[in-house]
Formats: sequence, C-alpha cells, structure tokens
Amino acid sequence: MTVPPERLELAAAFPPAERDRWREMVKGVLRRTGAATDDTPLEEIEGLLTRTSYDGVPISALYTAADTAPGRPGLASRVREVRPDGEGLAGWDVRQRHARPDAAATREAILADLENGVTSVWLTLGDAGLPVAALPEALRGVLVELAPVVLDAGKHAAEAAETFLALVTEQGKGDTALGNLGLDPIGLAARTGAAAPLAPAAGLAARVARDFPGLRALTVDATPYHDAGGGDADELGAAVATGVAYLRALTDAGLGVDEAFGQIEFRLAVNADQFLSIAKLRAARRLWARVAEVSGAAEGTVARIHAVTSSAMMTRRDPWVNMLRTTVACFAAGVGGADAVTVQPFDVRLGLPDDFSRRIARNTQTLLLEESSLARVVDPAGGSWYVERITEDLAKAAWDWFTEIEKAGGAAAALESGKIAGRVAATWERRRRDIARRRAPLTGVSEFPHLAEKLPERDPAPERPASGGLPVITYAGDFEALRDRSDAHLAATGARPRVYLATLGPAAVHTARATFAANLFQAGGIETVAGPPEDFAASGATVACLASSDRLYDERAAEAARALKEAGAMKVWLAGKGDYEGVDDRVFAGCDAVAVLETTLSDLGVN
Repeated sequence: MTVPPERLELAAAFPPAERDRWREMVKGVLRRTGAATDDTPLEEIEGLLTRTSYDGVPISALYTAADTAPGRPGLASRVREVRPDGEGLAGWDVRQRHARPDAAATREAILADLENGVTSVWLTLGDAGLPVAALPEALRGVLVELAPVVLDAGKHAAEAAETFLALVTEQGKGDTALGNLGLDPIGLAARTGAAAPLAPAAGLAARVARDFPGLRALTVDATPYHDAGGGDADELGAAVATGVAYLRALTDAGLGVDEAFGQIEFRLAVNADQFLSIAKLRAARRLWARVAEVSGAAEGTVARIHAVTSSAMMTRRDPWVNMLRTTVACFAAGVGGADAVTVQPFDVRLGLPDDFSRRIARNTQTLLLEESSLARVVDPAGGSWYVERITEDLAKAAWDWFTEIEKAGGAAAALESGKIAGRVAATWERRRRDIARRRAPLTGVSEFPHLAEKLPERDPAPERPASGGLPVITYAGDFEALRDRSDAHLAATGARPRVYLATLGPAAVHTARATFAANLFQAGGIETVAGPPEDFAASGATVACLASSDRLYDERAAEAARALKEAGAMKVWLAGKGDYEGVDDRVFAGCDAVAVLETTLSDLGVN
C-alpha cells in the first residue's frame, strides 16, 4: 500500500520519539506525585515504574525495538509456532472437561458438547469423577478416531488407561483412536504426596507408541503448582523438570528420543493476566525446544500444550464475573498458541457445572475462533516488544528454576524434599499479601461485592480425598471465608454485621471516602449504613468509621470520634491516613483489608 504524500508530511511535522524525551515527561508527572525529585537522574525514571511478577520477572513501563529480536514464525526459538491447515491456520482443539460420576448423564453431556463445537473430551475419573468401570458407557457413541479422549484418573491412571485401551481395541480402533491416557506419576505426587514410580508408566507408554499410534500416554500436568499459588516461572520450571524426568524414563524403557517426545503433552494454567499468560505458553515452547535440541530430537520438535483456565482465579462469590475472567484467559491461550484449550465453566466453584454453564464455556471458544478469527492470524502477539521481552525473561527465569530442580535431584526429589513446595509457598505469600491489600483486586469479591446476591445452586462435585500433596488455594479464599462468617451470622441472627459510616460535611466532600470504606467493609460481608455522627445511636451499630476530607478531619475528627464513643461506639475507624485523638485505627488504599475485616468481625462478635 502506498502512503499518500500528505500523510508523510504530517508525520514529518512531529519530532522523532526519543526515550530521554519520554523520561523527561514521565519525570514531570512523578515529581507531582512525590515519587521523583528534580535531582532524580533520567536513567532512573524507568526503574521507578518497573514492577516484578510474583516470581521475579521484571515488568517495565516502556519497551522498544531495542528490547527484542523476534524470530520468524515456525522457526527457532519456537516461540512463534505455526500450525498450517490447508490455505489457512488450524484452530486449537476445544476441550471440555467432565467430572460427573453418573455415566449416563456424562455421556449425554459429552455428546451435546461434541455436537455443538467441542472437539475433544477431558474425563476426570476415579475418586474425583466418573468411576473407571463406567468409562465404556460414558464413551458409548463417541467416535474416538475423530474426537480425542484425554483421561485424568489420578491414582487410578493405570486402571483407566487399560480400560480405555481395551475399549478402543474391542471397537477395532486401536490404530485410529486419538487422545492421551493421562499418566502423570510426578503430577500425582504433587497433588497427593504419594510417590509413584515412573517405570510402569514408561512401560505402558512404550506399548502405546508401538500399538496405538494416535495416542499419547503421558501428561505433564503443571496445574498443581499453579493451584498451590505458584507463579508462571514456578509452573514452567517444574513442568520442564517433569518432562525431562519422563524423557529419561521413556528412553530407559526402550523408546527412541523422538518417540519419547511424541508421548508427552503439557497442561498449563492461563489466567486473567493475559500478557503473562501469552508469554507463558510462548516460553514453554521455547524451553521444550531447547530440551529437544540438547536431547538430539528431530528438528522442529515442539511442546504440545493443553491450556486450562485457572482454577485459582475462579470465585464462588459473584460467579458470573468468572465468565469475563475465563474469556480473557481463553484469549491469552489462543494468542499464546495453545494446541488445546479448556475453558472452565463459570460455576465450577459451586459444584458440577450445568448445561448452561458448559454451553457458555464452549461458546466462548467458538466466538474467539469463528467470530473473532483469532486462529487465522500467525502468532498475534509476535513482534510485540512487550510480549517478546517478557517471553524471553520468563523463559530465562523458568530455565533457572528448572536447573535448580535438576541440581536437587530432579522433579520427584524436589517434591519429596519440600523444595518445590517452599518456593511455591513463597510466591503465593507475595500474591496473597497483594490480594489482602487489594492491590490485586478481585471484582465481585474484594472490590464491588454484592451482599444480597443469590448464588445459583448446583449438584455437589465429588471431592478429591485429602492428601499430603501441595495445597490447593484460591485467590479469593481469604475474602470468601470472611463472607462465609457473615452468612452464618445472618442465618443465626437474621441480620448481617454492620458498621456505621459517620460522614462529615456535604456529600461532595465525604462521598469518595465513604464509598471506599463501604466497599472495603462489604468485601467482608459487613453491611454499612451512612449518616452524620449524631445519628449513630439510632443505627444499631457498635462500630463506626469516619469519612470526610483531610481538612474537615483536622477541624472535626477528634470531636466526632469522642461523640461516637459517648454514643456507644466500641471502636472508631477513619477512612484516610490521618492520626486523630479518639480514632482507634484507619482504613486507606493499600491497607491490609483482610486484617481490618477480621478485626471488625471479631469486634462485632461474629465467629
């Protein structure tokens, strides 16, 4: 396309973009906030805006062409993988998970999914899902040569694998059946703490490679590390270490290097942080391509990746917001180049998903594939200076963690010693602290909660037996526990705990802080009622919070606090950072909201 001369003239009228000029402009803004001074050197300005991810990857405020050198799609370093399909590009595999114990209901749901956009089936079997013996009934009518079947059976993995292999052999589809048997001894150890030998899984994989060419035997499930609160580098490093352990076991079982690589599929979590999720999948391909290179695998060997929307980010409260979270995560999975994607239904934290929620989950993918044409673009994030750089930085951080695990004896040994658990716990503590201080907000939970919401009812989901493996956390867990206490108090007394917002001055003066305080207290299930301090006694509350401007605080806060206590307030909070006589504590942006709410519920006698 030829650019009209007048447009070239317009562009020439603007000065060229220069990094130092940008720094000068940013410095001017930072001076007004107090973050910089006249003496702050320009070269330090970017550092003032740089943050790090929860596992230490730096996230800068500005990226330029100097920060990256992207490769061509489909070539080393394999971050920009391309999957050609005729004249266009192949969409990813739309994979739906099923965990309902009833075989007939599961079969009906599977067939409905396959008729409406789903292209593969992920079955949870055993204690947390469908009985293994019911597998043939659940798959009756499923064309396993067209719709891949992925098994996830935990400690029953070998039994489930043999049941499935017997089923496809009986159907005469041993040569054509597609899917993955889901053997994952190290992943099982991460979830349960029970050590599982690799040799039996490797032996079965050798048999699969010989007799069932369309199947893979092993899954490197890295979601236990994510579900325990780990960061992206934590998850990737553990995944690569597990994959390498499986390669060793597979080659020891007699498989060639290329055959061994062909038996492994990765499962990674993607969440609502779309850019880091995109970078995670691209970095995973880069890391596994490096392992393939040093292992002597064939040129072009890449990781096969199954991306699953994060369980940790899902909430029980205001579950409808989960649709938005999973849409962003699915977008990231598609842009990041996942081979298969599972969107978890929005109600998964409430029990077994119903027909409507499964429909929304699969249609989220259909919309991105068909209406948004996401899969028709070669590596949509490729060439973005930001994405390319964090992909590289994340890959380096994950590789460092992988080598640390290897020095500790490998993935199984690092799990047994507690090394992996210790690192994941440290990462989770950093995120948990930010969530508690609402620096990592959770819409509908820590921000903008809806106390009067009526949650949809779902059939209870089977629970995995308690074990000694890595913990399973949710980002919203601390706030949801507070809401549970409030709900129990409501059920027992007919009323929620209450805080009185004592407002000073006209609405224009107190509204901002009153709204902030109301939002904070309601995140713990505490109702708020607002009015002037003199109306406190009639409110029935025993805890108050002052809300106004700093100027009015200076004039009236001490007097108002004294009046509130004389009227029966056992405790007086203040929305702001000022220190005034009679004020017991303060709430402000960045305070530990969880600690504030726990204290307030205790003060109000809520157990």
